[in-house]
Amino acid sequence: MRRAPRARVEVAAALLALATAAPVAAQDWDAAPATGFDVQWGVEAKAHARSSERHRFASPFPFTPDQLPPGQSRAFLETVDGGDHLELSTLTLFVEAARGPWLAARAKLDLIDLYDRNPTSTDREIDLDEAWVRFGSESEPAILPDQRGAYLRIGKFAKFERQDDRHLESYGLSATAFNRFEDAGVEVGLDFGRHVYLRGSVTQGNPVFLRDPNALAGDNGTPERRRARPDNVPERGSGIVILYDAEVEDLDFDEVELGAGLGVRAGDGAGRWSLDLLAWGYRRELAERLTLEGTFYGGDLDLLDGPELPPPYPRASLPISGRDKQELGANAWLYRGGFSFFGQYVDQEIAGLDRRGYEGEAAWRIELPLVWAVGGRQLLPALAPAVRYSKLEPEIEGGGPFPAPSVRWGWEKWDLGVRLGIVSGADLTLEYASHRFFIPSLGAHHSNDELLGTVRWKLGS
Repeated sequence: MRRAPRARVEVAAALLALATAAPVAAQDWDAAPATGFDVQWGVEAKAHARSSERHRFASPFPFTPDQLPPGQSRAFLETVDGGDHLELSTLTLFVEAARGPWLAARAKLDLIDLYDRNPTSTDREIDLDEAWVRFGSESEPAILPDQRGAYLRIGKFAKFERQDDRHLESYGLSATAFNRFEDAGVEVGLDFGRHVYLRGSVTQGNPVFLRDPNALAGDNGTPERRRARPDNVPERGSGIVILYDAEVEDLDFDEVELGAGLGVRAGDGAGRWSLDLLAWGYRRELAERLTLEGTFYGGDLDLLDGPELPPPYPRASLPISGRDKQELGANAWLYRGGFSFFGQYVDQEIAGLDRRGYEGEAAWRIELPLVWAVGGRQLLPALAPAVRYSKLEPEIEGGGPFPAPSVRWGWEKWDLGVRLGIVSGADLTLEYASHRFFIPSLGAHHSNDELLGTVRWKLGS
């Protein structure tokens, strides 16, 4: 194992200590000012031990010598940052304000955002993930509301079909590809009584780009990608990438995305069990080019069309046609006691390129008996094992020597993990991601596995 820098070790040790001590000292963190608004502040930090397999696969694209790292005659798709590492990935500030059930606002600011940085490691280090205002009352998935209701949300927010009650730090293939990152615009919701509801949105639409589905996004189209260490190995690899919807960072409503969802809910009313089924869809037209922070590659059609090549090479484009982008999907949430299940199916078309995504996650929260307490709070209150299966099935045949052939590969991924509560507001998650994908040019399956341990500390909101 590569020796971690002393500063990183100290950060991880300090964070583990804070995970136990800080929530005990924060019992009066939330406050309701005299204005009538209930305002809550919060902070979250995450430290990781990460072990990533090292892999590299040749790219068919004929890069010129000046586009390659010194000493390389061709380009490779390679693990972003292989080996064993200790790192601080997250430092986030939250603020939420509400006045009764009919007016609410939320902002989420990432001061450190290593794992969610996109599309490359040179993206903005400080990122406003969420910033929205909601008018009206919103019901949560699989929760039966007491009465009919409606809401209007304006700002930057998560997609309504996204799984937000996640039990692992990693993401599945489907979540990474289709709805991991926030969008900006307007969302409306209607609850037709307790059992039927409607969601709709008019948003900017997330840019189409490339990302490794493991923890780090990888560098594609960055000047730093060509800066090599003395051994001619780039500091950051490109990643073994898939097509994904990157985060919206700058407002641009030239091509808006329309979304709609229709759902039904059932439950016993006492919270012992509940079921939520949602059918949803999105549609927009791809932009000719979207400028993204941290890369000189463009998003949307500019990415799919590939770089230009001199004769006699063919166009490096994927076999695209038209500019429509649409997703049709279905979700299922099931809760029964400590057991929970989330499932999602997505059928997507991007400029004539078809692919399907499947994802299912099952988890079980086990309340542990009281043995020890710290400051009046139980130590080791709960244990939650979880398993997730996800799959991507692209149907992309033909076209030229696209620089990232992995976007054509069929993928399967298993995520196995367990989350251990330390005290209220702090936990430890251990998980293993097992990838399996088929490489047609080699006629063989391959892996890109990763082991991740996470200490998470959250105070307040």
